[in-house]
Amino acid sequence: MADILTGAKFEGDYKKWISEVSNRFKTSQIKASIKVNDEMLRFYWLLGRDIETLKKNVTWGSHVYQKISKDLVKELPEIKSFSPRNLQYMNQFYRLYSDVEITPQFDAQIKSIITPQTGAQIDKNIIFMIPWGHHKVIMDKCKEDQHRALFFVLNTLENNWSRAVLLNFLDTKLFDRQGKAVTNFEYTLPPARSDLAQELTKDPYNFDFITLTNNYNEKELKDALMDNITAFLLELGSGFAFVGREYRIQIGNTENFIDMLFYHIKLHCYVVVEVKITAFEPSFTGQLGTYVVAVNHILKSEMDAPTLGLLVCKSKDNIQAKYAIESSSQPLGISEYELSNLVPDDFKGTLPTIEEIEAELNEHK
Repeated sequence: MADILTGAKFEGDYKKWISEVSNRFKTSQIKASIKVNDEMLRFYWLLGRDIETLKKNVTWGSHVYQKISKDLVKELPEIKSFSPRNLQYMNQFYRLYSDVEITPQFDAQIKSIITPQTGAQIDKNIIFMIPWGHHKVIMDKCKEDQHRALFFVLNTLENNWSRAVLLNFLDTKLFDRQGKAVTNFEYTLPPARSDLAQELTKDPYNFDFITLTNNYNEKELKDALMDNITAFLLELGSGFAFVGREYRIQIGNTENFIDMLFYHIKLHCYVVVEVKITAFEPSFTGQLGTYVVAVNHILKSEMDAPTLGLLVCKSKDNIQAKYAIESSSQPLGISEYELSNLVPDDFKGTLPTIEEIEAELNEHK
């Protein structure tokens, strides 16, 4: 501080110092918020444990939560957290994570998504790092399934999901879809990278954020995905950055266009995505593999990892898909997509025109 006050560039240094103080304060606020949340959730877990013990030693039956709530509110009238329903959540919170060994305040830094499906060891103290409101949503949907619940805790922490986004993925059965694409990653990528690449896939992909007519064509589907690029990136998952649609790439004397090209920030590689509105055909992998090789030759730098290819079809025979990609030396994955929001082909024709709406409004003025 003394150097800033006496330095020749006082004005510029002072502004820089003000900015640094501001950033330190914001960081301190975030850390304080995390600490408060951590302490509160540890208290809830311990209270849930005590309630579980109490339930085994009293004969209050279904009125146990009402009894505890009434007595706690009498002692702590200013606290709003002791409603019967919230006490039930606390008890469920303990039962769901009863095997947690509470350690001193946990300051974990999750470098990448580690899902319970992989069998990876994780410190379950991470449950104290997301908000209570998120936990209630997870418990409502996952009940007593700890593996499923931890999956959503990890993803919430990794992706900084809001409660609304978390609820959306709980409703789209992300746990059952994550990492389920048919791939050859285990043969074409190093083991550690293979696991991470597999986890970024889904099967099926949920495209219910778009609406199309029954007889939509491939261009309409791709246009709709691009019109809803934010939702599409959210469905693809954390780390995907959009590079381009109908991305032009010259292969020899032939001009080619990749459906969609992405870059995965965490895996440090390009991802070629091809979308088909038909059932999977083995010939699709030849085209996808060619695009992957072309991107490696033309776009990939020495700093980038090998390009991945992802084919998203309307349907597939898993055995046929597996055989097809085993014949490729390029890392490829094949998934299906779901699209429930379909309307009749003549739907647009049944809608009133702008002129008809304006005329109707003018009649009621």
